[in-house]
Amino acid sequence: MNLAHLLQRQARMAPEQPAIFLGTHKVATHGQWAKRCQHLAAQFQAAGLQPGDRVALFMRNHVRYLEVMFAAWWAGLAVVPINAKLHLREAQWIIDNAQARWAFVTADITSETGDSLQSLEQVIDVDSAQADALWHGAEGAADTPIHERASDDLAWLFYTSGTTGRPKGVMITHRNLMTMGLAYFSDVDGLAPRDTIAYAAPMSHGAGIYAIPHLMAGARHMVPPSGGFDPAELFALGQQIGPLSMFAAPTIVKRLVDHAEAAGLTTNTCGQSFKTVVYGGAPMYAADIQRALRVMGPRFVQIYGQGESPMVGTALSRQHLQDTAHPRYAERLASVGVAQTPVRIRVTDAQGQDLPLGEVGEVLIQGDSVMAGYWRNPEATAHAIQNGWLFTGDMGCLDADGFLTLKDRSKDLIISGGSNIYPREIEEVLLHAPGVAEVAVVGAPDPEWGEVVVAFVVPQAGHTLDTHALDALCLQEIARFKRPKRYEVVSSLPKNNYGKVLKTVLRQQLG
Repeated sequence: MNLAHLLQRQARMAPEQPAIFLGTHKVATHGQWAKRCQHLAAQFQAAGLQPGDRVALFMRNHVRYLEVMFAAWWAGLAVVPINAKLHLREAQWIIDNAQARWAFVTADITSETGDSLQSLEQVIDVDSAQADALWHGAEGAADTPIHERASDDLAWLFYTSGTTGRPKGVMITHRNLMTMGLAYFSDVDGLAPRDTIAYAAPMSHGAGIYAIPHLMAGARHMVPPSGGFDPAELFALGQQIGPLSMFAAPTIVKRLVDHAEAAGLTTNTCGQSFKTVVYGGAPMYAADIQRALRVMGPRFVQIYGQGESPMVGTALSRQHLQDTAHPRYAERLASVGVAQTPVRIRVTDAQGQDLPLGEVGEVLIQGDSVMAGYWRNPEATAHAIQNGWLFTGDMGCLDADGFLTLKDRSKDLIISGGSNIYPREIEEVLLHAPGVAEVAVVGAPDPEWGEVVVAFVVPQAGHTLDTHALDALCLQEIARFKRPKRYEVVSSLPKNNYGKVLKTVLRQQLG
């Protein structure tokens, strides 16, 4: 099964149906999209690229991202998405490790240092005359057949963020991505041709592969003219072309809600701009999702997954988020939902033995969404996948109804005086304090206790925080030994391109 067959299917069924947009401007129908992919696939083959070869995409969000991605699959190649915020040297390391032969780039992210990517046969600026020549004649291209691929062949070689050491290449297969696409319908949201996905989050990550379920439904794909996230732009585009669906990190959700609240938008007006906002990639605190629901209405679905099981792990549906009468609603709101249909979830101890309900351990995932392994790294693969189960490194617990509540990454666990402390529990409390915008809790080395709790707190605009009041709130809500021993009031928290707080950086700041 080759994912390119999904595009071919839509092109045959509805060739004139609009497919790709730059803002409100139509760039391609499904028929045109398929023809361009056929033509580009022929160019790959004519240049000697062989099935299984890697093509890197070091690009900001761009309408040609989708065309290159599906053209590569059409030719039997694998795509290497590279975070557009990486330094050129970091991208070069990924290209070398992946042994990519071609790279497609946007000049704005490759020209900052004056250097250029090396060790490639072709580096193509997608806005250049060279790219136009590759795409030229697509409307009349000969019928280039889709190169058949096995379901377990490599499709998407995704590199982890690499916050500790070099990133690892996660080998995602056609089967993995097909599973993810189908799980969207069973566990996230229904789709129809009139729906539109907005690529405001990086297409090198989950937002980009969410093209697959939207293609399955014959829906529309829209890249905002800004190429990224601008809440005013997205609200306006939704009003113009119909309610948008999108994937967003919790920090992006917060900015959407901030805009809606500042603009005085009603939930009905928000519904005219947004159909579904799928959030994930980092913890969404209960106070934040409650505010989002209050301001924007029932437009949200939470998913939990990893690059190693892309977008598939658990889901907290809009029905769960709306079921305020449920006796365990508060607990469910703080959870990441239940196992998605194609996978099983377990929580185990350090020996891989199942733990009783409610006890905290490592989260394991099994199913057809789980990666084939790490690229050229059998040792890491053997550590991460054991007996068919992916050991996620995330800590959590299951309840009797199957809801998973995450605590923290295992590496973020704080052990103070021999007691385990989960930073998220403290963060949830501090976010309820007046004037607090963001919080991140980490452990700092301590000669007496091993580690002590330190809270980095970002105040809301115009607020001055009283750390004594924060301490009093913690003493009121959680055990004394869990409360922070230090409070660092900062203007912002360091985050990666996907909105995750970089706790490694915070720990480094503490020395």
